[in-house]
Amino acid sequence: MCAQAGGSAVATVAPNSKIERFRRLIRNDQIRLGVLAIFIGALGGGTGIAFREAIGLVQTLFFGFSSDRFHSNAAGVSPWIILLAPAVGGILVGLIVYYLMPDRRPQGVADVMEASAFRRSKMSKRSGFGGFVVSAITIGSGGSAGREGPVVHFAAFLSTLISQILKLDPETRRLLLGCGVASGVAASFNAPIAGVFFSLEVVIGSYALRSFAPVVIASVGGTLVSRSYFGDFPAFTIPVHEIASFWEFPAFAILGCISAGVAVALCVSIDIVRHTHNRLNIHPILRPALAGLAVGGIGLFLPQVMGVGYEATDEALNEMLPLTMLITLLVFKTAATAMTLGSGFGGGIFSPSLFLGAMLGGAFGFVATGIFPYLSSGHGAYTLVGMGAVAGATLGAPISTIFIVYELTRDSALTIAVMIATVIATQIFTATYKRSFFHWQLEARGINLMGSRESRIIRQTNVREVMEQDYVTVQPSSLLPEIRQKLTATRYSEVFVVDEEGCLVGTIILGDLGADAFEHLHDSDLRAIDVCRRTPPLATVDTDLEDAMNLLEECNEEHIAVVNNLDDKRLMGVLHEHDVMARYHQCILDTRREEAI
Repeated sequence: MCAQAGGSAVATVAPNSKIERFRRLIRNDQIRLGVLAIFIGALGGGTGIAFREAIGLVQTLFFGFSSDRFHSNAAGVSPWIILLAPAVGGILVGLIVYYLMPDRRPQGVADVMEASAFRRSKMSKRSGFGGFVVSAITIGSGGSAGREGPVVHFAAFLSTLISQILKLDPETRRLLLGCGVASGVAASFNAPIAGVFFSLEVVIGSYALRSFAPVVIASVGGTLVSRSYFGDFPAFTIPVHEIASFWEFPAFAILGCISAGVAVALCVSIDIVRHTHNRLNIHPILRPALAGLAVGGIGLFLPQVMGVGYEATDEALNEMLPLTMLITLLVFKTAATAMTLGSGFGGGIFSPSLFLGAMLGGAFGFVATGIFPYLSSGHGAYTLVGMGAVAGATLGAPISTIFIVYELTRDSALTIAVMIATVIATQIFTATYKRSFFHWQLEARGINLMGSRESRIIRQTNVREVMEQDYVTVQPSSLLPEIRQKLTATRYSEVFVVDEEGCLVGTIILGDLGADAFEHLHDSDLRAIDVCRRTPPLATVDTDLEDAMNLLEECNEEHIAVVNNLDDKRLMGVLHEHDVMARYHQCILDTRREEAI
């Protein structure tokens, strides 16, 4: 009997211990992140497939073919369709953006960066689905834009959607946002390594192991899904190149300098188009249509500039274009891209920057080969180097761009040359213009992502999360004895004057009382409303901690009142300097701990 009872006890404990081990396993953060990364990676790969098919569908409706080899197929299309299709697409884009999109503008990689830095990795459904549709119409109707940015944006949006459904914490949401970006890049370019580094370099801003592992998993997942549908082929097929002489490296450095100029010219051109529309006060719905008409006009003579432009890029890499055509396409692709992205169309910047880099590099290679024929690797090699340099400078992501060019072409011989030119171009672009095209987009909206990781975390934290409610109040009609008593009762030597509705009227410190702090001549005469400071420094509950820190420093105060907004001024709490600094130090510790994992 006893033996049976003992055996029975053992039989019931073993399953329970296995269940408990399984529960501990699924509660492990790294395992949970890994599983979610696999799922998001698959979604990112599916996004790449869906977006390319959506472009093909729109392109078929407009032009009668779905191939991304645009100018080869455009020969059989009516010139009227070439001219008017981008304008019609522009009308559709203008209507969707104006009536449905947040802030009445298209969405892209810059919005993903903003979500990561400021919006707790949250993106709206209108932003996600609207951006997908707008970009598909843009490229499918012949607009000069890239398809990679929209894929990255939508994959990132899906990751935020999952995070919100699962109610994950902000740091995990941010990691999953990076997973979505990595899978989107990997699926777009068939480039898993580049996907990892683009996400870490541009969006997450950290190479910590906790960030690295799930991002790698998602990037590989996106690549596998994409390859299962499209096959494992590089985007461009190019001949094998070898560096003919180490004397070529100065030429590669010069190409990097010129590439920075082309990248700046592209961004400035987009800015000029945007400002021109604003100055002429053209209605936002009409802007894409007018720009589309101009792009269609260019496309009548140079259909290579329409769409993503991979076919012309491939021809440049294979040395199939003469010098005059390379220069012509460089100029008019810049114009077409500026009109597309500067007027409110959707789409990305990466494919156009690759195109421009290829044309610049090819033209530079023609000149270099003509001057030093026995020292040149051929102008096709310079085409590849130019691609990396212009794209790296434009994106502000030299590491991931180097990997993207390598994985796009599978050409390792010129990697060192690509590295030299890309780093030089990026440094010059940053020194003379902005950190990247994406940073320029954000700064145009008054958003600054520069600064340390800790600063960005501080900017994500609102005063609401740090303020205290240990304040002492008096009524405007309160007399001096009550004011003195409450000033001595509070450890901060400050009382807040609020009316019957709880709205802040002013603040009082001991110094505001002057001689009446110790004398009693006016105890029955002076009221709080008579001695308070009527315009004290204020923060709102939505003020970020960086602004709050600056405010505390400017007004030389140790604590300030927190109100609901600057109109009602309903007192909500008090912000203490030591609480702000404690949160800042905690951010530093958390960041260092994350980087040490």
